[in-house]
Amino acid sequence: MKRFFSFVRKEFYHIFRDKRTMLILLVMPIVMIVLFGFAITTEVKNARLAILDYSQDAVTTRIREHFAQNRYFTLEAELFDDAAIDRLFRENKIDVVLVFHDHFAGELRHSGQASVQLLTDGSEPNQAAMRTGYASQILATFAQRYAEEMGMEPTFQIVPITRMLYNPQSKSEYNFVPGVIGLILMLICAMMTSISIVREKEMGTMEVLLASPLPPIVIVLAKLVPYFVISCLNLTTILLLSTFLLHIPIAGSLIGLVAITLLYILVALLLGLFISTLANSQLAAMLLSLLLIVPTVYLSGLAFPIESMPEVLQRISNIVPARWYIAVVRKLMIQGVEMRYVLHETAVLALMAVVLLLVSWKLFKTRL
Repeated sequence: MKRFFSFVRKEFYHIFRDKRTMLILLVMPIVMIVLFGFAITTEVKNARLAILDYSQDAVTTRIREHFAQNRYFTLEAELFDDAAIDRLFRENKIDVVLVFHDHFAGELRHSGQASVQLLTDGSEPNQAAMRTGYASQILATFAQRYAEEMGMEPTFQIVPITRMLYNPQSKSEYNFVPGVIGLILMLICAMMTSISIVREKEMGTMEVLLASPLPPIVIVLAKLVPYFVISCLNLTTILLLSTFLLHIPIAGSLIGLVAITLLYILVALLLGLFISTLANSQLAAMLLSLLLIVPTVYLSGLAFPIESMPEVLQRISNIVPARWYIAVVRKLMIQGVEMRYVLHETAVLALMAVVLLLVSWKLFKTRL
């Protein structure tokens, strides 16, 4: 029994000595509980609303005030023509548009029923369905209260005519395919690159390679190129399956989508290089790479809407490469926007690539 406890004590010693193991065992459960407990939610909050009011009467004004005071919606713009709707959706400035036709109030009073057009961004079908549901509920509540004020029985009916832009059939594939592309490429590039470089250091062959006449940067690039090529093959496979098996058309520029994906692959490879400078073993490199799953899934907009998160997590999500890449894929592949609408996301990914390259290369040379 004494020997048994000595082995137990020895194992505890190894665990407490390894800070990375301690981080995974003790900190990760706390992070997961915090994220799932209150930070991450599927509830719609702060959905960005625009209103196009052709009626301009007292009833539509009151409806507009109801939406402005509701915690689920944030009134971003009041429009004056249809042309602005498509532009604001493509610029990702709004999520929902309410359109009131002429003589809305008169129709509601005389016939007891009036329709309102409800437009949403269908590139995220789950969120779009929830937003239209909340908006319909607000309209129904207002109609009931307004009827009570007018002393009308039965109550008025405001009928929302919903339309999902970019995804009229509400296919769920439109939501998860962009996220899956980002997740797969991030894991393959970061994990395999970091493990490959750390394996060379563990086996002692890195010193032999660095003793060759080739510059160190050439050796590192030679380690990255195979995984870059494999990732390109994976991208081709995913796009072919998405188009011909899942029937998701590439609505925008294919060349632009491929070019930005290559930039994202470069970011993921450099992230793997950065991890290799922190890890001393292949196991540590693999564990650190797997930790990328948490921010990639939960802070990128893949599983949960970013606008529904607390402001702290929204700020943290800005340093997650997958957030910007998934936004690009949705815009180019699903919405079919022009390249000028994704310049911001592209610039952020390019900046990440430069920063990761400089930091990783400095740490790599320091730890040789």
